Amino acid sequence: MAKSRTELMIDRLKALQASVSDIEASAVVSVDGLIMASNLPGNVEEDRVSAMSAAMLSLGERISGELKRGELEQVYIRGNSGYVILMSVGMEAVLTALVREHAKLGLIFLEMRRAAEDLTKMRVLANVDEAD
Repeated sequence: MAKSRTELMIDRLKALQASVSDIEASAVVSVDGLIMASNLPGNVEEDRVSAMSAAMLSLGERISGELKRGELEQVYIRGNSGYVILMSVGMEAVLTALVREHAKLGLIFLEMRRAAEDLTKMRVLANVDEAD
């Protein structure tokens, strides 16, 4: 039996976290603030992550546009216990990752970019399938 789009996205999130041990959790969130797929620990509320991710993406896009910095690529927030990194997945979603404090950000950005590209392809293929 073929996996659903959500299952495929969750598999990709798990692969992302397996490839970089400093990524503690991840999710794909729609720009409307709805969870599309997640690999979050039980103590993290999906609804809270999705709402905050959508709000940060929207604010980042607005700032980037208003200040003529081009199209938004990523937003990251650094706290004293680690990072929250958001990266666009096409035009309709964002990849959110919770990252450990001492992570190598270059590697994190590279792997997140690869995952975002894969997730974008999954969404495009799913939209083609839905149109048939």
